[in-house]
Amino acid sequence: MPTDQHGLTIGSASGAAVRHYDNAIHELLHFRPEVVAEARAALEEDPGFVLGHVLSAYLGVLSTEADNARAARERFAGFRAGVDASGLPPRERAHLEAVEHLLEGDFRTCGALLARITEEHPRDALALIAGHQIDFFTGDARSLRDRIGRALPAWHEDDRHFGQILGMYAFGLEETGDYDRSEEAGLRAVELDPKDVWGIHAVAHTYEMQGRFRKGIDYLDARLADWSTGTFFNVHTWWHYTLYALEAGDTARALDVYDAVLHGPETAETALQLVDASALLWRLLLEGDDQTARWKALADAWTPKMDEPFYAFNDVHAVMAFVGAGRFTEADRLIASRESAAASGRLGVSNHAMTVRVGLPVCRALAAYGRGDHDGAVKALYPIRHRLNEFGGSHAQRDAVQKTLLEAALRGGRLDLARTLVGERIDLRPSSPFNWLKHAAVAERLGDRAAAAAARSRAAGLRAATDL
Repeated sequence: MPTDQHGLTIGSASGAAVRHYDNAIHELLHFRPEVVAEARAALEEDPGFVLGHVLSAYLGVLSTEADNARAARERFAGFRAGVDASGLPPRERAHLEAVEHLLEGDFRTCGALLARITEEHPRDALALIAGHQIDFFTGDARSLRDRIGRALPAWHEDDRHFGQILGMYAFGLEETGDYDRSEEAGLRAVELDPKDVWGIHAVAHTYEMQGRFRKGIDYLDARLADWSTGTFFNVHTWWHYTLYALEAGDTARALDVYDAVLHGPETAETALQLVDASALLWRLLLEGDDQTARWKALADAWTPKMDEPFYAFNDVHAVMAFVGAGRFTEADRLIASRESAAASGRLGVSNHAMTVRVGLPVCRALAAYGRGDHDGAVKALYPIRHRLNEFGGSHAQRDAVQKTLLEAALRGGRLDLARTLVGERIDLRPSSPFNWLKHAAVAERLGDRAAAAAARSRAAGLRAATDL
């Protein structure tokens, strides 16, 4: 039997198909679009190649595009009908079972089955990266860390993809709040492979969560050629760059990046990219920055993607766009469609809980905020603020929702709550100018002009600092 590049036995497959499969995994670990062509080439060489079909199915669903997921289900069903799984090696049977659950919308069961695969086969790179992405889409920080941590001892520094595995571990460490170890692991991962965009992304997250915006800008600037083009992840990393720019008070730079990369005449319109575009403009909206023209174009891009419920995290960012564009009828229509789908059970296994417990309350809060109903926004968001992770994303991404709660409390006169929320933020990120400016706004509303002036001075000092 042939083996893959990490020494794992593969069942019936041609040597050429396995070589393309190995290339596809290499490209996937680097988040490069060539993974699609290599996966296709593997199946062209051997149409019955089980892991080739499994990989193709994972790619279809994890794009978070409803159309891609539907096509992946149809392709896989045609393949699966002609396969007798009883004769397959146990690892391949396990992958078949895992991906079938994923295609049915059951992210969590798929993730658990992939964890079982890596218990026995910790060098199964496909199981690791697919499971890691599922942990990200379900907001499971502990699994983001421990799924990789349990497998890490089976990898060694002279392995071709050790850096990528370490980069995934760095992101898990960041999402569980272990920022020092995350930075160390992420920097080492990128040292081993400067093109490890997930490792670069992990370091960017670590600096973001610590409020070290100057360090983040310098880090991304120094590695611009390694991450800014040629990957699925360049847009999202640029989004991180815009967050640093906003902290530095450079809104113009953030909007330049928005137009050039996130959403402009020459940019693609995948759901992952539209999420980042919404997330940036919403932060500006919260600060009273009117971006009507950009919102209109973004809402237009979201509209054709919202017919079919697939992932609550995407729904929330579509509602941001509709509210930002002043198209409340479309926001209300999307909310009503998800309410109807939830009642009829048409949301998919994992997405049902995501939508009901988090997605819909957040969507309703965004619509309320846009209409000036700040009390309604607070009432919708405050009870769920500690379980926002249940609908996926990272701490940095979900912070747009936390900022909405804070701004709604401030604008709605819930000053005790606003003061509490600002206090929490400063405790976690004392180097964030945004947090000190919000502290100043709360103090001003409470009549404490001295505290407001001191907070504004602190924010200005942080923006002028060069060592953060």
